[in-house]
Amino acid sequence: ISRAALAHLTRQLAILLRAGMPLMRSLEVLAKQERNPRLQAVLTSLTETIREGGRLSDGLRCHPGVFDRLYVAMVKAGEAAGALDIILERLARFLEKAEKVKGKVRAALVYPFMVALVAGGIVTALMMFVVPRFEAVFATLLGGQRLPLLTEAVLVAGNFMRDQALVVLLTAGAAAVAGMAFMRTRAYDWCMLRLPVLGDLVLKSAVARFSRTFGTLLTSGVAILPALLITRETSGNSCVADAITSVHDRVEAGETVAAPLAATRVFPDLVPGMIEVGEETGALPEMLGRIADTYDEEVDNAVTGLTVLIEPVMIVVMAGVVGTIVISLFLPIVRIIQSLT
Repeated sequence: ISRAALAHLTRQLAILLRAGMPLMRSLEVLAKQERNPRLQAVLTSLTETIREGGRLSDGLRCHPGVFDRLYVAMVKAGEAAGALDIILERLARFLEKAEKVKGKVRAALVYPFMVALVAGGIVTALMMFVVPRFEAVFATLLGGQRLPLLTEAVLVAGNFMRDQALVVLLTAGAAAVAGMAFMRTRAYDWCMLRLPVLGDLVLKSAVARFSRTFGTLLTSGVAILPALLITRETSGNSCVADAITSVHDRVEAGETVAAPLAATRVFPDLVPGMIEVGEETGALPEMLGRIADTYDEEVDNAVTGLTVLIEPVMIVVMAGVVGTIVISLFLPIVRIIQSLT
C-alpha cells in the first residue's frame, strides 16, 4: 500500500469524522468504496476491531506493514485528546508533504540513473553489434596495415563484449546486487551525506523530514522522548538516526534538545539555533514546522539546480563516449580514402 494511498485514506477518514459520522460507520463506508483489495482488507479488519470494542490505535498495531509507529502514536494521542479528526487531518497533511518531498528527491536521483541506463544500452549495442562488423571491412580494404591505436582499442572492447556477453551480464548483475546490498549499509548513508552537491540535497531532505515528523508528533500531544524515538525510526538515514539517538539520551538525562543536536555535528547550525529559540519561547512545535518549511523549499531549489547541472553533464558524457566510438571507426576510413587517392 503506497504512502500516497495511505495519505488519501487518512484525509477521507478525517473528513468523515469531522462531518459527524461515527468512526465504525466511516470505516465501513471507506471499505465499501475502496478498490484496492489489500487496503479494503485492512479497513475491514479495523472495522471489526472497533465493533469488538477496541480502539482504532489497537487495530492499527495489527498492520505494522501499513501503519508505522508514527501513525499509531499520533492516532493514539488523538484518541486520548478526543480530537481524532484533527489529528487525522494533521497526519494526512504530514504524509502528503513527506511524499511530495520524497518524490522530488527520487526524481533528482532517478533522472541521471535513467539517462545513464539508456546511454549504456546504446553504447553496449554499438560495441557488440556495430563495431565488430567494421573489423573485417578494415582488414580487407587496408590490406593488413595496422589500424590506429584508438580503433584497435575499440575493436578489442567490442569483440570482448560480444564474445564474453555472458561474463559481462553476470558481472553487471553481480555489481547491481552488490550495489543494492551496499545501499542498506551504514557506510552508504555516510557516503550519501558527503557526496558533492547530492549530499547537500540528501541532508536537507533528512532535516526537513526530522523537523516535520518531530513537530507533528509534539503538536499532536506525543511526549518529547517517545517523539524522538519515533522520529529516529522514520529518519531514513542511519547517521541521522544515530544523532537523534544521542539527542534522546541526553534529553532523557535532563538536557534540552538544541544543545545535544548541535553537538552531533550532523544537522546544519541553523536547526539547533531555531530549536533553541523555540524552546525558550515555548513554541517548539511551531518552530519545527518553520524549519521543515524552510528546508522543504531548499530541497525544491536543490532539486531544480541539480537537474539543471546534471542534464548538460550527462549529454557531454554521452556525446563523448559515442563520439569516441565514431571517431575510432572514422580514422581507418580516412586512411582508406587517402590510399585510394
